[in-house]
Amino acid sequence: MGVEVISKVPPTLHTPLMSATNAIHGVIIVGALIVLARAHTVLEISIGVVAVIFATLNVVGGFVVTDRMLEMFSTKKRPKQ
Repeated sequence: MGVEVISKVPPTLHTPLMSATNAIHGVIIVGALIVLARAHTVLEISIGVVAVIFATLNVVGGFVVTDRMLEMFSTKKRPKQ
């Protein structure tokens, strides 16, 4: 379903959408770190660590996708003859 939704978004909107998504996940990382700092039990700590890992993976993945989208719009340099 995600592929179907993303395929309907025009290419000119992908980069701003990914930037907003990266900003949201950055806030999630900060929130997860705050919650993790106040964790006392092993269960709370493990859930906090998993939350930080998943949010970090989303941010890194978002930057990778944004980089690939920006490469689509860049002009390719022609080799000198």
